[in-house]
Amino acid sequence: MRLSTVLATALLGIGLSACGSTMDRLSQVGQTPKLTAIENPTAQPGYKPVQMPMPTVQPIAYSPNSLWQSGSRTFFKDQRARNVGDILTIKVSISDKAAFDNSSERSRTSSDSTGVGGALGTAIDNIVMPSGMAASDIASTKGASAYKGTGSIDRSEKLSTNVAAVVTQLLPNGNLVIEGRQEVRVNYEIRELVVAGVVRPEDIAADNTIESTKIAEARISYGGRGQISDVQQPRTGQQVLDILLPF
Repeated sequence: MRLSTVLATALLGIGLSACGSTMDRLSQVGQTPKLTAIENPTAQPGYKPVQMPMPTVQPIAYSPNSLWQSGSRTFFKDQRARNVGDILTIKVSISDKAAFDNSSERSRTSSDSTGVGGALGTAIDNIVMPSGMAASDIASTKGASAYKGTGSIDRSEKLSTNVAAVVTQLLPNGNLVIEGRQEVRVNYEIRELVVAGVVRPEDIAADNTIESTKIAEARISYGGRGQISDVQQPRTGQQVLDILLPF
């Protein structure tokens, strides 16, 4: 199949699939983008409960004349999140900086020659070899190769904000699965923040907050959608060509 046919088919498919979204966007020209409705995270398409290795369940036992229950984490109840549906505040603080500079260089040179000398070489020169050539230079090879590569990465990221999250699942060992979403609309641009992961109840502070560095399997996403984001992204056709074109 020709490359032009592949490109035409891909563009046609994308055009048909994007027709509905294009009409929706055209109907919203001059209007602010709509916020996403608040929905149950566990009811979203593709949601899967978290499954992780769990320790052996310890049976509950009571000691005579004691108010303490084995397996309890606290003696007195507090207001920190510990059940499904409870809310806690996540302090998102990301300050990463990475710099890498790599260089490599390689070269190789080889030379080989084959010939016949002495009386035999003289006889071959007089009888067989063409004019201007000697038997001492019957065959010779030479080769050379060189490679040099350089690369560098300089990246700096910083994000500091707070977001409220909901406990969506309670694991058998007492750890909490949390997920929080936040949308802020400024003029014609919506900024989205999504935080999800697994936390220990012991890491939740007395004011019902937890730092993002204490979230296991953390998934943090910060982006936006709207007129500014549309301008910053290449058009759909250009993205398709970047994927399909080999050069």
